[in-house]
Amino acid sequence: MSTILYYFSATGNSLVVARDIAAELKDARLIPITKAFENGSEEEADVIGFVFPVYMFGLPLIVVDFLKKLKVKSGAYIFSVATLGGLPGRAHHLARQILKARGLELAAEFSVVMPGNYTPLYGAFSDERQKEMFEEEKIKIKKIAQSVRERQRGIFKEKHFLINFLLYIALYREGTKKIPTAGKGFWITDACTKCGRCAKVCPVANIELKDGKPVWLNHCQHCMACLQWCPVEAIQYKKMTAGKKRYHHPDVSAEEIGMQRN
Repeated sequence: MSTILYYFSATGNSLVVARDIAAELKDARLIPITKAFENGSEEEADVIGFVFPVYMFGLPLIVVDFLKKLKVKSGAYIFSVATLGGLPGRAHHLARQILKARGLELAAEFSVVMPGNYTPLYGAFSDERQKEMFEEEKIKIKKIAQSVRERQRGIFKEKHFLINFLLYIALYREGTKKIPTAGKGFWITDACTKCGRCAKVCPVANIELKDGKPVWLNHCQHCMACLQWCPVEAIQYKKMTAGKKRYHHPDVSAEEIGMQRN
């Protein structure tokens, strides 16, 4: 039995989760969604999983587009894993509906709580809380892997349905229309050293360097990779991020994030 895990990750949470699931399943291959989106997905696997962060209580736009063109072997077992800082919103529901429209079944849905990284609203969690969450993630991954090995099926009961639904309606439906041009909100301070890391970690190549400094284009995912990985914290978003603690997973390197499209 072969397994493919597709993942999208900006600050490392979803990469770590995908990597840990792959280690538990033994036969799994990791493929970045950004590469699969450009080069085409593979359809020979018996088990297909996709791991993604929750954005605005929904799916990242690139994940939406990827699911609409995902190639799947007939009879394959498909599951989703969302990484989130709080509530999943309607992310799994949206994935399920996209696949259903294509005649595919999302057999199982899982969520893993990880440190939040949306700096415009809040700073990074304390190191102590992050450590606790990383330990809880390891436990949750073993349960997910066991469920996948047993091919568990069915839609798991969604907690806080009304809250998730209302947040999705209020933020995702309208908010996603503005995401591609969200790059206009980023700017740099005089601390910028022209290292170019922001352009390297951007998973969708939305940053160009002009005279060594970043310029944001119009196909942003609003993933915050550029802001979180800047080594001197020179990147800001509007007037919402100054002085707030940044975050990226300590077991992931900037090079690994950049490899999603290189």
